[in-house]
Amino acid sequence: MPSLTVENYLKAILKLVIATKSDWISTGQVAASVQVSPGTVTSMLKTLAESGLATYKPYEGVSLTKAGKNLAMRMLRRHRLIELFLVRTLDLTWDQVHEEAENMEHAVSDVLIDRIDDFLGRPETDPHGDPIPTADGLMRGRRSATVSLATCPAKSRVRIARVTNQQPDFLRYLSENGLELDATAVIEQNSPEVGIITAKVGRKFVSLGHPAAAHLQVEMLE
Repeated sequence: MPSLTVENYLKAILKLVIATKSDWISTGQVAASVQVSPGTVTSMLKTLAESGLATYKPYEGVSLTKAGKNLAMRMLRRHRLIELFLVRTLDLTWDQVHEEAENMEHAVSDVLIDRIDDFLGRPETDPHGDPIPTADGLMRGRRSATVSLATCPAKSRVRIARVTNQQPDFLRYLSENGLELDATAVIEQNSPEVGIITAKVGRKFVSLGHPAAAHLQVEMLE
């Protein structure tokens, strides 16, 4: 059976593949994602290659094999379904569920995950708007095109569709300012010169720096 560390690495690599739309991920990208040194990552990538879960090339990076991708997709499915289950059934908030899901995803069986999927009505996305894979490894997710909030012009009306920075402090800040999933906002001002975007959410005005706003994917409504 793959170890917890192996499963975590495979999931991290798959998320980078999806985000970058590239089959090859550099050692530095993996190191930044799992927050360990490049040397430690290199050792693990060699282990993944020896196990037939990845292809590793020095100075080029890593690519998941079919077996590695299948296992990584299973872990991603487990994680996102557990997050949604905790929100819907135990009323945990979206800033509380990531760590809980990290701990639980390695212990549950695929049978239990399939039952959770059925219980939740085969949902498309998790509490952060990330698409949930099916048991066959296909992404569900919304079909509508999304853009970064940082790129939205003034006077446009948007709906929050996905948040890619899932650090608890950041999610709590968004909640406190009404920028939760499916919330609508009107862009009051976007100043590339100073890197700040201001949105009106209900009656409240919220300002975000462009780096923070880039973590919010939105659907353009007008």
